[in-house]
Amino acid sequence: MAEFVLVAGAWLGARAWDEVVPELRAAGHRAHPLTLSGLAERQGVPAGQQTHVQDIVDEIEREDLRDVVLVGHSYSGIPVGQAAERIGDRLARVVFVDSNVPTDGGSFVSAWPSGRAMVEASIAEHGGFWPPLTAADYEGQGLTAEQIARIVDKSTPHPGATLTEPAVLTRPLGELPATYVKCLLDGDEPGDTVAGLLTSEHWRLVRMDTGHWPMFSQPRELARILLDAAGA
Repeated sequence: MAEFVLVAGAWLGARAWDEVVPELRAAGHRAHPLTLSGLAERQGVPAGQQTHVQDIVDEIEREDLRDVVLVGHSYSGIPVGQAAERIGDRLARVVFVDSNVPTDGGSFVSAWPSGRAMVEASIAEHGGFWPPLTAADYEGQGLTAEQIARIVDKSTPHPGATLTEPAVLTRPLGELPATYVKCLLDGDEPGDTVAGLLTSEHWRLVRMDTGHWPMFSQPRELARILLDAAGA
């Protein structure tokens, strides 16, 4: 039995996984969707990037989880990648869902040169938070109007410090057993950093014909990929 720990990307909390969790549990596994500090029902809790890393590690250690399949979507790939290193032999596999990945000393915005100034300016203008996207921003991502409405409804401002603070890695990320899920409506190929990691014998690539939020657009298909990763 695998223990799935599920961490959504920017603006979202545990409820982003509402349609994925039942599929994992029906297959006989346990699922632990996690809300990071400062988001969703945890709004108001101060958070930097290392806070988010510790949120993940604390959940795994508090529940004494073993055979952990640690899943990070979008922004959350950065704290998830760091947490995966820190939980040692509790980790079975890490799954990056169309996500950023951490680089030692790098941040979310430093890995996004074309958007860095925009994000930093938006954080400064909104009291230290990155405001959620609007419904129009989700067009072209394989989502129905109802799915877009659900994402927008679940979104809360994202703590800006988590996006600008540097990651800390103690070993090469390519040494971890990992699956990278590339969502094709958000770009045909992974970025250069991920492409380099995929040359590792420990990493594998899976493609989904959907957009950047597959837990909403194709939850059953995503669950099947996660279950396959647990058996990898």
